[in-house]
Amino acid sequence: MRIKPIKCDADYEAALTAIDGLMCAPPDTPEGDELEVLVTLVEAYESERWPIESPDPISAIEHVMEARGLRQRDLAALIGSQPHASEVLNRHRPLTLAMIRALSGNWNLPADVLVREYDLTKAPSD
Repeated sequence: MRIKPIKCDADYEAALTAIDGLMCAPPDTPEGDELEVLVTLVEAYESERWPIESPDPISAIEHVMEARGLRQRDLAALIGSQPHASEVLNRHRPLTLAMIRALSGNWNLPADVLVREYDLTKAPSD
């Protein structure tokens, strides 16, 4: 097994090719161990080279609503009122701790995403 760190895209491509050749390697064999090490190196390179940031809270809520076929009235029932739901989705009102708890507990949204800071916009009447 001759494994080296992935430092550039050429190393990355070589590692992917090696992984492709080892995909059927049984666990707890030298080939299986090589596959495991290469996958770990590739994951580390990808997370450093192409980091994926968590979405802002409102984008996460909108994504979950779209994916699950939920509507604004479903959000309103969860966080207390139709006006609050509208203000939250339009970024005129920040999420409160109670809203975050409700979204996290009932819709299984990660609390660490919901507590992230995000920009609010002024309401048209402000």
